[in-house]
Formats: sequence, structure tokens, C-alpha cells
Amino acid sequence: MTNSPAPAAGTVSLFDSRPFFEKALLYGVQHGLIHQHKLDAIAEEAPKGMVQIARYFGSEFLRPELERARDRIVNLVSLHLQFASEGDLRVAATLLRDHSFLSRSKAGSDMLKALIVMPQNTHFGMNERGGFSDRHIPQLARWSLASFAEVQAELAARRRVAQVVDAALWLADQLGLSADELQDHEPDAEAVIRTALLANAIRRKDMPDWPGFEKMIASLRRNTRASAILVTDFPKNLPSEFNEVVASVRQSVLSDLPKLLDARLGIRKLFDQTPAFVGRYFWIEDALSEVGQHDRARSAAWEKITQGHSDDSTLLTLFVCVAAGSAPKTLLTDKSAASLIRKLRKTGFQPQLASDYILAHAPDQHQDDYARLWQDFVAEAQSTLLSDRDNKLADALALLRRECNVA
Repeated sequence: MTNSPAPAAGTVSLFDSRPFFEKALLYGVQHGLIHQHKLDAIAEEAPKGMVQIARYFGSEFLRPELERARDRIVNLVSLHLQFASEGDLRVAATLLRDHSFLSRSKAGSDMLKALIVMPQNTHFGMNERGGFSDRHIPQLARWSLASFAEVQAELAARRRVAQVVDAALWLADQLGLSADELQDHEPDAEAVIRTALLANAIRRKDMPDWPGFEKMIASLRRNTRASAILVTDFPKNLPSEFNEVVASVRQSVLSDLPKLLDARLGIRKLFDQTPAFVGRYFWIEDALSEVGQHDRARSAAWEKITQGHSDDSTLLTLFVCVAAGSAPKTLLTDKSAASLIRKLRKTGFQPQLASDYILAHAPDQHQDDYARLWQDFVAEAQSTLLSDRDNKLADALALLRRECNVA
């Protein structure tokens, strides 16, 4: 702000379109802050700076480039002075007095370079990594001629985005996920914050993969106290500068809470197939982890079916039952074995059913061996099991007693 008196009532206040640098310089001269030796120094430095800027953005040998360079250097100094002084002309004039003209131009340029590499979007996949480089020069060319109002608005917007991104990075780090790993996954920063809030509510200490995320939601649905924590508690040791961001994102989680807690909604369907929820929360996409989880679940189910046995007799008993269209069993009595043979001869023997069963239920690493075992059995036993000359089932029963578990 200037120290000029406010216009009297009834007068017209003229808009002062002079660059802020010029206003600060004139103020400094008028108030004895800037003397002739400083004006001489500025007059000597300015042409050198113009040539450097013209060369950086194009060519110092073209008059239009030099004219734009003059506009740029004045604007860069003006932007720096106006931001650094917060519009106070006395502070700006003091900065001009105490520092060289070229250093203030560089300060303005550095400020714009920092602005250009700030994130524009809270989606990690849409932001560039690293600092300012030659590929950013065209952007710097544009911003070096922008008005203070334009730069101020852009800076405010990018600072808001950076705050969300930084909050997500901090929360991810607390859950054991590094900044590089998070960048590789490319989620929305808000999605990371939402998941971190859910993790905090159930006191989870690491960033979940999909199976872990499913368990987290299931736990939240069972635990009413966790819902209360979600409403009232921030993650432990959350830096105060992130409070506003996290509080804002938490409101969106609370809006989601009725669906999150609705046990009638399948978790996979809600988060992976409902458009409004796709990408709204974050989990580590780890295909190997999900395959491992699937394999463990399949192995556990197979262990339950076979009761932990993997001998050929147990497996063949199971496969024959399936091929007959009967309930899977690993042990037959003489009576049930005879009934099974009669069913095979009446409704048909369907070896493919057992082959499909192996593919659907057996652990991956054993499927080929089990399939060969079954194919060999079918080749040797099918004619005996289905023989119409074995009216008393003697040969078929003898085969099952030899190859399967018949007590």
C-alpha cells in the first residue's frame, strides 16, 4: 500500500497502470531511500539483464526480442517486489536500495520457476516430477509477462493443490508407503487421504492392498467405535498445517459412510464397480498379492475338502464322485460305492466334470499332476465301471476298492 492520501469525496480515483517497480523506485527517490548512485547502478545493470533475458528466450540480436526482454525484466522485478513487500512501497523501495537490480530480476524468475513446477492437479499421475528444466522455458516465457493478479491467483490455486498432495504424502509415509512408491501408483491425493482416515479409524498401521482394504471395510462395518473415531479423531501427530485439508476430505468420507457401513453392499462391487466410488479410495494395486491371497484361499478350501490328504486314492475317490454328479467325498462305504456305480451306469459317466473341478478348485501348482492322474484312471477304469456284463458290480467294486478309498 502507498502512503498517498485517499481521494476526497466526489473526486475520481485514477487507476495507476505503472509497473510496481516504477512505483517503488519513484517512492524511494521521493522519500530519500534511493539516491543517484543506485539509479546509476540500475541504469547500468538493466541493459545487461535485457540482453541476457533476450538470449535465454530467443535471440539478443532481434529488436522485438529485446523489447520483450525489457518488458520481462521490469515485470520480473515488479512481481518480486510486490510479493515480497505485500504491496508496501516503502518495503519495496528498501529492497531496491539494498539489493542489485539484476538480483531482484533473478528473484522474480526463481519465484516463477518454483510456481511452474508446483503441482496443478491432486492426481499424482498428472504432475511432473523433478525441478525446473529447459522444457519449462516456454511456460516461464508466458508467466514472465503475466500480471501480478494472474500470478497471485495461480499461486494460491497451486498452493491449495500442493497442500493436499503434501498431506497425502505425509499420511502415506505414516502407513509405510514412500513418496516414490506413491508416485508410481498414481492415485488421487484425496483418495490416499480418505483411505488413511479409514485406516486410522481401525488403527491399521500400513497402507492396504486390495485384500487388506476389504478387511478394513469389513472391520469398520463390525466396529461402531471405529465410526466414532472417524468422525472425531485426526491421525496421530498430523502436522497442524494439514488440519484444514484433512478436515475437508473427512467430510467427503462421512458423506460416504452410509454406503461404507451398509453390509448389504458387496465391498468389491461398491469400490470397484460403482462409478461414484471408482478411484475414490486408494489401495495398493499388487497383482501378486491378490494372486497370493487367492491361492491361499483356494489351498485352504482344498485342504478342507480333502481333509489334508493328497494321496491318489483320496483324490480319485473325490473325482469319481464329481464325475458321477454326486456330492464330493473322499471316503465311500461298500454300499455308497455300489450306489455310485449304479448312478454312473444309469445317468452316465462324465469325466469332464472332474477335469473342470480340478481347474476350479485344486491349487494351481498341483493341477497338472491331478489332471494326469485322473486321465490315466479314466482310460483304465471307464470300461469296467460302465460294463453291462458286470451285473453284480463285482468287477467295478473291486476296481474302486483297489484305486479309491472304500471302507
